[in-house]
Order: sequence, then structure tokens, then C-alpha cells
Amino acid sequence: MELNKVSDQIRKSKYISRDLSWIRFNYRVLDQAKSTERGLFDALKFLAITASNLDEFFMIRVGSLYNYIDYGKERVDYSGLRELPFRRKLLEFAHRLVTDVYLTFEEWKLQFNKSGFSICKIDDLTEGEQRKASRFYFNTIFPMLTPMVYDNYHGFPLLMNQALIFGVITKSNDDAKLQNRLTFIQIPQNLSRFFEIQRKDKLLFVPIEEIIRWQIETLFRNVEIVSIDLFRITRNGDFTLEESDDIDADFINEIKIKLKTRKKGRVVRVEMEKNPSPVLLKGLKERWNIDNANIFIINNLLDLKSLWQIIRHTNFLDKLTRQPNPVNPIGLPDSEHSDLFEVLKQKDVLLHHPFNSIEPVVQLLERAAEDPNVLAIKQTIYRLADQSRVTAALLKAAENGKHVSVLFEVKARFDEERNIKEGEKLEKAGCFVIYGISKYKTHTKMLMIIRKEGEKVTRYVHIGSGNYNEQTSRLYTDISLLTTDETYAHDVSEFFNVITGHSFPNDYQYLITAPKDMRHQILELIRTEAENARNGLPSGIVMKMNSLEDKEIIDEFYKASKDGVPIKLIVRGICCLRPQRQELSENISVISIVGEFLEHTRLFYFHNNGEPKVYGGSADMMVRSFDRRIEALFLIVDQNVKREAMKILLYNLKDNQNTYIMREDGAYIKKREPEEEAFNIHREFYHMQIAPDEEIKLF
Repeated sequence: MELNKVSDQIRKSKYISRDLSWIRFNYRVLDQAKSTERGLFDALKFLAITASNLDEFFMIRVGSLYNYIDYGKERVDYSGLRELPFRRKLLEFAHRLVTDVYLTFEEWKLQFNKSGFSICKIDDLTEGEQRKASRFYFNTIFPMLTPMVYDNYHGFPLLMNQALIFGVITKSNDDAKLQNRLTFIQIPQNLSRFFEIQRKDKLLFVPIEEIIRWQIETLFRNVEIVSIDLFRITRNGDFTLEESDDIDADFINEIKIKLKTRKKGRVVRVEMEKNPSPVLLKGLKERWNIDNANIFIINNLLDLKSLWQIIRHTNFLDKLTRQPNPVNPIGLPDSEHSDLFEVLKQKDVLLHHPFNSIEPVVQLLERAAEDPNVLAIKQTIYRLADQSRVTAALLKAAENGKHVSVLFEVKARFDEERNIKEGEKLEKAGCFVIYGISKYKTHTKMLMIIRKEGEKVTRYVHIGSGNYNEQTSRLYTDISLLTTDETYAHDVSEFFNVITGHSFPNDYQYLITAPKDMRHQILELIRTEAENARNGLPSGIVMKMNSLEDKEIIDEFYKASKDGVPIKLIVRGICCLRPQRQELSENISVISIVGEFLEHTRLFYFHNNGEPKVYGGSADMMVRSFDRRIEALFLIVDQNVKREAMKILLYNLKDNQNTYIMREDGAYIKKREPEEEAFNIHREFYHMQIAPDEEIKLF
């Protein structure tokens, strides 16, 4: 199928391709780097983020496409395209994005010199500076390099995912009959990407590949170098596990084995410097069974993730936009100097990160670890920070004789090894550790502290959308609830019993869980709004999420739209629903917010004929969330907390600085309302307050 026919089929489908939607999300991230309102270092940050996202896209999404090819299975995309034409179209979009990324990088390079630094080649250095580079090469780089020849006597070496690699072709000076040889030199990934030289008031960053290329003859004595080419590969990082009925030591060993196979995954992308050797290029394509669509010729710096070394340099700490300090949550005084246990017995507290710090949660856990009245702690963990205070608190709690139960999700992508190590550490300390649930990934975020208070036991519950990660909590927007409400406590206790005891859950009062019946309950909530609209009653839906992909949910939205329900969707990334299509989705609007923080909040509002139902939690509207994950949404029942959650949604809808409007064709345009005063939620949330009698209207 020709690419123009593929494009036509994509346009006609009532669903947007998931993977093409993902690429469009990264165009929105790239748009942040293009913004003239941002400074140089903020722009470089978004370029580095875009590069990182592209790496993950090829490892996971493109990798999964090749899984279908390699296992002889046929895959049909959401838009109805079969695998082969879809893959070609997808890679075409990826090439366009990469071209745009480097054009943007070139534009910002013009500002490097006046910003106090430059990225240099060897020829740009003075003789004295070249001597420094030479000493660095012989003292640090040279001892770490290992030429790996590939010929009839030496097998093809294992080349590491995302490493920078030289392919060097040489020929003998002594025997013209000998064939040319191909040798690979892999640059160790624990070396800094740039060698730094201070030149008066300017900092020079010399890519280490430039230094190695300059000194390459030190690695090849008595031969003639025919060609030197730098390239970088991306391997398939998408693997699934054949799980047994129980998660046990054998399963952990299986994961460890799979992690090793990831290092040998199929090559799905090759990035090469311009004008590569035809011999090398042909050999790599044949070796890895890829074609030109998988080859990205880069006339610039390979791997823009390395820009982080410049962005985070101590010389430029004041160049990035600084965020205000987090403010106290509404209804919660300074957690450091207050009795959190006492406060939470009086009221529910909604935390909105990063505008509210995660400190109250971490401090609550730390105090629980030391509190002699605390009997037990139960927690689910998906991703942790380096040197996590959460792990330290759990270890301390176990040391102090408390019963500690932790579900560590060892299938959290790219955090598998870390979670296994942290889980084993807790096990050795005496904690009861579960490494996930058979056939499901535990994605929900829950914490329960059981405390003896007089003659009774009080259960302190925390549940939310974000990870127990002190580092990412400063970068991601999330919501979470702290409560001692008995109904929440009962539901969460029941939930922990289900996941630790592998039992079947009863019905919950305040929780909606997956894979039990989350899809069904969301569908019923949408249908209630549609029925109200058909009966002439007020209706409306506002949902904020990361991704919208599940066809059953999308189809129900389409039906509700036809019945007259106004639907406002705030979808940060993948959105397979097509809004504003005549006679299909005219009452549905979709916006995406991309700005200083990564939008990670899941918050859902249903008008319910004037008695709003509002839910928060960990789940997106995706097939994997409903069918392959342990997820939980929590109903917000406290009226003050509910109004606060509704105001968060209202602010999202009001934003006119970070918002992109999705068109019917799947493209996005920046929201521009010059006549309105600027409203940036990544600033306004620091000042959000709610008056006692304030009415929040979303429609």
C-alpha cells in the first residue's frame, strides 16, 4: 500500500493511531523547545526530553512492532492498518520529527557563544587546549577502549543499546591481498559525553568521540584506516513474561534473565553520522535485517540526551527556570511542625503535586516507622527515587518491630532491577514482600498505616496517581488523598487482602478497581450522563488523564456525544479518540497540556444531574489499565476536597499558556487567546485557594 493511501485510511478511521498520536505528543514537547518565550537552557532541556522520549518510543513501541514480525504474527493498528504499511508510515513520521529536532537544535546553537559555552571540535581548540585533550585521552579514555574486530575468525561483537560506537574499516599496509577488516570501538557509557575546558570566561564542551577520532591511530598500528564512522543503535526493549500462577523466586529469576536478553534485543534503529561508509552501512543493514527506514543520518551531535551534562552544569544552575517552593495543601498546616496523625483524624486532605510537596506523605511514613503506637504498614510501590527515604522508613519500621507488607512491582519497565534489589533488601530486614501479581502489573499507589489509639485502631490511608518517588514528585503533576475515613480504610484493607492473599474482592464502596470491573463502571458513569441528556437533564463529563486508547470507552464517548452530553477531555499524551467529527463527536473537545511539569494526574468528573461524582487515581483509559494492570480509582466524598478537585479541573480548562487543542484530523494547535489575560496553571496552582461559599462550575 502506498504511503498516500495509508494516510487516507488513517484520516477516514474514527480512531486515531495510537503510535502516531504518541509522535504528535512529542511534537508538542518539541514545541516547548521552539518557544521564543523560553531561555536557551530551558529549550535544551526540552530537546533532551524529546530525544529521551524517542529512544523509549523505538525501544518499546517500534520494538513491539518487530515482535510481531519476528514471531510471525499479524498486527492491525487502531486505524485499521496492517503492520507493514503502518510501520513504514510510522517511521516516516519519526524521520520528520528527528529532522525537526535537529533544525531546532541548530537554531539554538547560535546562542551558545553568548551564553558562555560552546560545543567544539578538535580543530576549534588552541594548541594548549589540544594538549589537555590529549592528556585526557591517554589518561582516561584510551585505557577503557577495546577494539573488537569482526572477520572470519571473530564473531560479531555485542554492541550495547544506546552506546556510541565507531565502525572502523582498515586494510593491511604489508599485504594487499588481505581483505579489509571491520573493527568496532564502543565508547564506554560511564564516561562523560563531553570533555570540559575552561577558556577565560567561556566553557568548551568537546564531545569525547571527537577526541577518540582525533587519536584513532593509537588503536590501529601498522594498518591504513579506510573509513571511520560513528553510529548509535537502539535495541528492542519490549519483552513480556510467561508468568506462572505464583510470583516466586523462579519468577524473579525469569525477570533477571529477561533483563539480560534486553541487552541483546533486536536492533530497531541506527543513527549514523553523515556520509557513512557504504560498506559499513550495507553490512549493518544485512546483519540486523533492517532497511533504510530504520537508518537515521544525523548531520550533528548524536544523542541529544547528552545535553543534560551542559544543562545541569554548575556554571549554569541559575539559567534554568526556577520553580517556586511548594505550598502547604489546603487544610493542612506545615507538616514538619504539626501532628499529622491528629490533623488527619479531623479531615481529609487532597495533595496536588508538585505545587504541594510530597513531604507530608514521606514524613507520615517516617513518623510511623518510629511511632510506638503504629502496629503495621502496608504499601504498594511502583517506582522509587535513588536513595529513597520511603525504603529507609520501611526498613526502620521493620527494625522497630512493626509488621511491614510491601508489594514491589518488579515489572515496572526499566525499574525492574532496582525494584528487585530494593525488595530483597526489605525482605532481609524482615518485611513481607510480594513481587507483583501473576499476569498483572500492579500500578496503583496505596499506603496504609495501622495505629493503636487508646482502645481502638485507626487506619491512615494515602492513595493517589503518582509514585512514592521524592525526585519525580517535583517534576510530575499528581493528586493524592490522605484520609482516616472508615469507608476508605475498609476498602483499602480489603484491596490489600486481595493482592497479598490472591483472593477475590468484594464490592467496594469508594474504590473502582481493575481488572475487576473498572471499564464496566466507567462505561456506566458515561451512560448515566447520556441518559440524563436524553431526558433533558443537565449532564457533562470532564476527564483528565495521560492517555485515552480503549475502544469501548471511546465508542461510549461517541454515543454520549450524539445524545448531547458535553465532554471535555484533557489528555496529555496518546489520544485515539477523534474529536469534533460531524455526526460522531461534535460535543467532544480534547486538549493536551504540555509545559514545565509532566502532567500525570488522573481526575474524572461526572455531572450526575447536579450531584457530581469525582474520582482520582492511577488509571488511564487504556486496554492495559483495564485488563492487564492492578489499578484503583477513589471516589472523592468530602465536599471541600471535591470542590478542590473540581477547581483543579477548572484551572486546567482555563489554561492558555500550555494548552494545545486537538483537531478532528488528529493534529494539535496551540491555544491562542490574545485578548485574555495569560493563565498558566504551572504558576497559578501555587496560589489556588477556595472560598467557603465558592461554587465551582465546569459547564
